[in-house]
Amino acid sequence: MAAQDRAFPTRDNVDNETYAQPHHIEDVEIQEWLESLDSVLESSGPEVAAEILERLRAHATVNGIDLPFTANTPYANTIPVRLEPLFPGDQELERRIKSLIRWNALAMVVRANREEHNIGGHISTYASAATLYEVGFNHFFRARTPEFEGDTVYFQGHAAPGIYARAFMEGRLSTQQLENFRRELKPGGGLSSYPHPWLMPDFWEFPTVSMGLGPLMSIYQARFNRYLENRGLKPATDAKVWAFLGDGETDEPESLGAITLASREHLDNLIFVINCNLQRLDGPVRGNGQIIQELESAFRGARWNVIKVLWGSEWDPILERDTEGLLVKRMGELVDGEYQKLVVSSGAYVREHFFGHDPRLLKLVEPLPDEALRRLRLGGHDPRKVYAAYNAAVEHKGGPTVILARTIKGYGLGEAGEGKNVTHQQKKLNEDELREFRSRFGIPLNDQDCATVPFYRPDEDSVEIQYLRARREELGGYTPKRSIRSKPIVAAHDDLFKEFTEGSEEREVSTTMAFVGMLRKMLKDPEIGKLIVPIVPDEARTFGMESLFRTVGIYASGGQKYEPVDMNTLLLYKEARDGQILEEGITEAGSMASFIAAGSAYATHGINTIPFFIYYSMFGFQRIGDFIWAAADMRSRGFLLGGTAGRTTLSGEGLQHQDGNSHILALPVPNLKAYDPAYAYEIAVIIQDGIRRMYKDGENWFYYITVMNEQYAMPPMPAGAREGILKGMYKYRASANKKSKLKAQLFGSGAILNEALRAQEVLEQKYSVAADVWSVTSYKELYVDAIEAERVNRLNPGAEQRVPYVTQCLEDAPGVLVAASDYLKTLPNMIAKWMPRRLAALGTDGFGRSEGRTSLRDFFEVDAKFITLATLSELCEDGKIEANVVEKAIEELGIPKDKPNPVTS
Repeated sequence: MAAQDRAFPTRDNVDNETYAQPHHIEDVEIQEWLESLDSVLESSGPEVAAEILERLRAHATVNGIDLPFTANTPYANTIPVRLEPLFPGDQELERRIKSLIRWNALAMVVRANREEHNIGGHISTYASAATLYEVGFNHFFRARTPEFEGDTVYFQGHAAPGIYARAFMEGRLSTQQLENFRRELKPGGGLSSYPHPWLMPDFWEFPTVSMGLGPLMSIYQARFNRYLENRGLKPATDAKVWAFLGDGETDEPESLGAITLASREHLDNLIFVINCNLQRLDGPVRGNGQIIQELESAFRGARWNVIKVLWGSEWDPILERDTEGLLVKRMGELVDGEYQKLVVSSGAYVREHFFGHDPRLLKLVEPLPDEALRRLRLGGHDPRKVYAAYNAAVEHKGGPTVILARTIKGYGLGEAGEGKNVTHQQKKLNEDELREFRSRFGIPLNDQDCATVPFYRPDEDSVEIQYLRARREELGGYTPKRSIRSKPIVAAHDDLFKEFTEGSEEREVSTTMAFVGMLRKMLKDPEIGKLIVPIVPDEARTFGMESLFRTVGIYASGGQKYEPVDMNTLLLYKEARDGQILEEGITEAGSMASFIAAGSAYATHGINTIPFFIYYSMFGFQRIGDFIWAAADMRSRGFLLGGTAGRTTLSGEGLQHQDGNSHILALPVPNLKAYDPAYAYEIAVIIQDGIRRMYKDGENWFYYITVMNEQYAMPPMPAGAREGILKGMYKYRASANKKSKLKAQLFGSGAILNEALRAQEVLEQKYSVAADVWSVTSYKELYVDAIEAERVNRLNPGAEQRVPYVTQCLEDAPGVLVAASDYLKTLPNMIAKWMPRRLAALGTDGFGRSEGRTSLRDFFEVDAKFITLATLSELCEDGKIEANVVEKAIEELGIPKDKPNPVTS
């Protein structure tokens, strides 16, 4: 019976203490217990043995024996040798193919850095993970086909050179593309540094750098796949979601932050493969501990199926000889810093410092020379062990699986960096190091050719290429590969949005309420209703969406197993297996991951799902901006709704909740359209146009729309306003005073537009200023249009010069210019250079306060009286009125001159 088959006593692996058995128990007594367990395993199998052990544990607890909790198993392979399936492929041929891919991955990075110093790139991550990927590519990763949706693979970002090198061997990438790794602007094109669908839209599907994003996105992707199945939008399949990540990456809170969701949802379509090379960028992941045992404890505690792949096949006969369990015990005693030292040391060092701990251990390896000890493989580098783990993972039912694979960072780099702390930064090798790598992996290059680091691909009719192609053909084709298979929507949906362009008459509603009304109608639409995916992070009642609970239900994979406390009310909390609302709980990151899954389903699944993710706007870009950037990279489509938006519209909540930043933070995302509408008809126009552009015309945009909870009457849409709404501004109300010589143009956004309208009345009635009021729905759209015009003009000096839209709007608009928004002053200021005259910008720079709207707008100086004052001040500066008029207005408006500056107070 192999030693790792037995239930050895284990110590707590958090510290460095050696397991010590109680002094009054003899070794022979322990051996008798172990032999009894062996007998049960042989005669009745592991299930009976497990039941006996569980009953013994329960019996001990009842009798007052305090057994310390541990979620760890011994530091050994989870799958015993006797249960390993036969390896189905040609292992020697796969080794040769893998070696060529290793070489080409290394050559790509080394050549790039020879061509352009410090262009960067990573060799060591793929070097450690090559076997993990190749076993997957040859035997498990199924491609997307017309008949089958395929497996979804989140590749570890830093391993990208290896994925490119395999695609080169497959004939999918050219030598020139590899030559231009990280130099995408070179003639003939190049390859992006990491998985970036925006840059390589036919190749990569998911961006996995920054670290931590891939694991969380993969969990919600796996759940979204089940959501689609349970709602009948796609057939149920056995397709898997594979996520590859590093052990150091698990330090990121996002990596492990949602693992309980995966087990709670019984996502047996999800497989994590954690490349445990024990190193991160600067040094060991847990030099004084054991990251593998730590991760096992976390995942087992979260009810995942955990498979450890720690030791290669060369260890099996040694473990077989160890009838006392001493070797596994010793394996569990070392901390990762010691293991890292063993990796870079000689066989003699391994014999002395690992096996030399106990004479009985030395006896186990007595027949082996030092060189054989140095070359004992780890499990993550052994295809047989990896295949066994993957096979067990895909067959596991009822929950997610994590594979903890022990590897060496920089495997194969030798003195250039194998297992060393500098390995992550390794980008160059000298000629001796290249020859050593060449010889170790049997690359057919002579010394002279080796020095030039050429790319090597066997002839098309070679056995390697034929085998590689055959394996991928068996699995449905090549991966990664991104393709768009969704059918565009057909209808224009004019009738759906028509009522929102007609106004609310005297009824006061908030823009949030107006949006929810639109959402309710969209959910009933015969074409797009089933495609709508409402996403809420536990704030549906805040946004007035609770009525949707009954009508479309909250998604729950197991249905509703209880009678809700509000069962007899109209707005009961209704969960259902085919529910449509993704009620994510208190997690903006998880909600955004669901948005990404839904927003990219047009490519991943060929289904045009339309996500509407509504959340507190302060907790969007400021909190999960990296996920929003990833959504942009993925060409995600859909709508982000920043609820309770603006720094002065959310009464009472104070500094942490009041958002004056989000429209500024939306500026850097190139394919995000950002709007701050004031009225229902503006929202209707934006959403209708967005659905057309994204889901009918197939354009790669997604939208950020801010909505507020302040209630006021919604006017009907003015004639001819549609174009201006979408382009960013339109004249909402001209001054009724056509005779005044004092002119002004007031720009308002969102709820502050109403303050501009009140200021218009004050200016006209009290100060004889004729002010026109403009609704600015999107400063970003105005800015993007203006810089595009500027660029075109710069490149075409002899052509007719393009005029920015904002300049066109104000061409015949006389008077001073004053803008007010619920966001930082820099928002309107960024388009000031394209305005015909100086702009006075009012905004909400500074920290928020726990106050009502009236006080907040006074504090931030964005209300009607401050807009009035700014207008008069600008007229004074232009010499149109005297200073004493402004002084008097300050007094009349009740503005104290010693008022604290909101920016710094």
